[in-house]
Amino acid sequence: MGEDPGASGAALTKTPAQAATEPGNAPGAATGGDSRDPERLRAEIEETRRELGETVAALSAKTDVKAQAKERIEEAKASVAGKKEALLGRAREMSPDSARAAASTSSEKVRQNPVPAVAAAGFLAGFLIGRLSAR
Repeated sequence: MGEDPGASGAALTKTPAQAATEPGNAPGAATGGDSRDPERLRAEIEETRRELGETVAALSAKTDVKAQAKERIEEAKASVAGKKEALLGRAREMSPDSARAAASTSSEKVRQNPVPAVAAAGFLAGFLIGRLSAR
């Protein structure tokens, strides 16, 4: 009861030759048989070992928190060093010589046209007096 009559009957009606031609039923199929020579098996085993070794190394690297932290620290150090060099380069460009040149250019412009400078100084003085008296 409950069994499929076709499934059990089909197995009984096959000849031994038909059963031998099915995949997995050939003589020696479970052990590799004569179709696989030992050299080929050794090569496959070595390839599998190599792949397994690579997988273990990759997993080990992913789980090595200490090494990952050191790597991130080194990356941060390199980034900071690069930014430091960029800032020092800008500071060298803005050396006292260039600051003096900018100051002399500004003072020359004020001497040529003193009205805007006097107006700005008056505005600043009025602003400061207003802030100080509000306290």
